[in-house]
Amino acid sequence: MNKSQRSWRNLSPRVRIAIGVGAVVQLGLLGAAQVNIYRRSAEQLNGPRWLWIAVSFINFLGPIAYFVFGRRRRANVPVPPLV
Repeated sequence: MNKSQRSWRNLSPRVRIAIGVGAVVQLGLLGAAQVNIYRRSAEQLNGPRWLWIAVSFINFLGPIAYFVFGRRRRANVPVPPLV
């Protein structure tokens, strides 16, 4: 069997678990980034909100880039709670 003919059932349990863990991590990062983008005002973001929403959908790197570069860090600027 060549690599192009692999299916989910042909993968080893270890590979299936790794894919599942990666998916959970990716969705967790995406969800956290989206909630954080939504909760912040435009003044608390470096760049337009629509751009960070789009960037956050890039696997792993997008949400990480948002958390590193997308937020302005100011002392004593509260982020409103989720309601």
